[in-house]
Amino acid sequence: MWMYETMVKIRLHENKAAELFAQGKIKGFVHLYVGEEAVATGVMAALKPGDVITGTHRSHGHYIAKGGDLKASFAELFGKRTGSNKGKGGSMHIADPSIGMLGANGMVGGGIPHAVGAALAFKLLGKDNVAVAFFGGEGGSNQQNFHEAINLAAIWKLPVVFVCENNLYQISLHYSKQQLITSVAERGKAYGIPGVSVDGQDVLAVYETTKEAVDRARRGGEGPTLIEARTYRFRGHFEGDPQIYRSKDELEWWMNNKDPIKLFEKYLLERSMATREELDAVWKRVSNEVDEAVKFALDSPYPGPEELYEDVFARPTNGVLVWRWE
Repeated sequence: MWMYETMVKIRLHENKAAELFAQGKIKGFVHLYVGEEAVATGVMAALKPGDVITGTHRSHGHYIAKGGDLKASFAELFGKRTGSNKGKGGSMHIADPSIGMLGANGMVGGGIPHAVGAALAFKLLGKDNVAVAFFGGEGGSNQQNFHEAINLAAIWKLPVVFVCENNLYQISLHYSKQQLITSVAERGKAYGIPGVSVDGQDVLAVYETTKEAVDRARRGGEGPTLIEARTYRFRGHFEGDPQIYRSKDELEWWMNNKDPIKLFEKYLLERSMATREELDAVWKRVSNEVDEAVKFALDSPYPGPEELYEDVFARPTNGVLVWRWE
């Protein structure tokens, strides 16, 4: 039921974000996770507190599934002081280290080496935690960050899992037009690590595949795994995308046949693991939470000009200043 509620929470958050963007209440670009909910949910179900993730430009779902607060999420989208990043990150840079969300990233594939760095830290500190890097299969897996980071992780046998969310399009270019291989998972062979492709619309399949990879990484000495989750975004690359690169029939087929929430509803109902009334109650409860979160965000103040120079330098855990904005 946690899986079901999490997917519903992501869906309603994203639908509301689309509505608010259309009303002009959210500025800048917004990339929504509608249709891909099973990937973030299935992966996060296999993690434990202390494990960390890095995201992409499409990371609202990752943040929510990792335990992110809806009020902080909407406040960040509005650029408010009460946001997860005090209103300074926006949609593409949501982060919350307290829950293990090391950050979304506007750079394609930009978070992959960050996850490898976290995994290296875990290994050096003797911890059994795991890092997960999310990235796109069509664009992220073609970046130098992917190849350099996955190679180092393989050589050093780091506790990291690479999760490729292959939604078939690199903005508007179909996967088949920019890679000869039929699966990103095949690239694991080049680095001597396991590569697994899974149905990204099946939350249980994602969970089971991720758990095997996470357990392998957590044991120590066995190294990383590359997972390709075959998924599909139900909205455009960004809000306002005319989507002239795909047909209406293609989109409708995925929405009618591969909606991860509908598929999981069918699974739960057929096995009497939940009643229709219980599932409907989840939608109602989460819908109220989303409405409350939006109200909180709208009522919150913007950062003041005096906050401009806050949070522009970092201190490591030993308290020594290592970098500063001059």
